[in-house]
Amino acid sequence: MSDTLTGDARIQALAPLLAAGWVLDEGRDALQKTFEFKNFVEAFGFMARVALWAEKLDHHPEWRNVYRRVEVVLTTHDAGGLTARDVDLARRMDALAGTA
Repeated sequence: MSDTLTGDARIQALAPLLAAGWVLDEGRDALQKTFEFKNFVEAFGFMARVALWAEKLDHHPEWRNVYRRVEVVLTTHDAGGLTARDVDLARRMDALAGTA
């Protein structure tokens, strides 16, 4: 199990993500972001590419797709909040979406 991010490590890890459009979920210790694509095929392709990484990392997002939008929430359930695993997957998602 991963440890939740705290203190300076948390600030340093989250700062670039927050600058890239991720926001903290006010109801729990989680990150969220909505990715928008040109159409459904691009949105679904993004999800497929992320799914390969999620499986490899054994860390899976909560997400929802409606047409060209993909809404994502990242948190590490067994740790009870944000961990380095969430930061890693968020960075990979930004790179895959071309927003890194």
